[in-house]
Amino acid sequence: MAKHQAASSRTKPLYTAEQKRLRDESVWTLVQGVLAPVQFLVFLVSLVLVLRFLVTGEGELAATISIIIKTLTLYTIMITGAVWEKVVFGVYLFAEGFYWEDMVSMLVLALHTAYLFALGFEWLDDRSLMLLALAAYAAYVVNAAQFILKLRAARLQSAAEALTGSGAVMEAAQ
Repeated sequence: MAKHQAASSRTKPLYTAEQKRLRDESVWTLVQGVLAPVQFLVFLVSLVLVLRFLVTGEGELAATISIIIKTLTLYTIMITGAVWEKVVFGVYLFAEGFYWEDMVSMLVLALHTAYLFALGFEWLDDRSLMLLALAAYAAYVVNAAQFILKLRAARLQSAAEALTGSGAVMEAAQ
């Protein structure tokens, strides 16, 4: 237990008290909380349509439209996420606590954007386009996992602070 406490005391908290307040008061936190599951649902539907096309050769138009919708949803969550990061951390991207998530987000954006360019300029055949979409989706899954882990870390930080705070109150009461 002492070893764990020593390790967690050396770990820099994800949010300062002020950043936590800004996060909790920002409408952009709610926007992100709504858009993230919407984007995941769009991703799941699109993934099924892309895989269906790759397996059966059917439904190319539906798969293509779903990828475009997924990409537009991604752009929306990235723009609103950058605004959220500016409100909470003072920078639009690459805040210290979200540096690696933002780096992988750039890869996700690049792959989705490459899909749109390849589609628009007819650089790839249908199958290659779908494979490019799958590469973008694989990067998205990694990025989503990063954010889920970061959210969990923030919750653990809040729980630890609550325990520490309640412990201090209990000690003061004795």
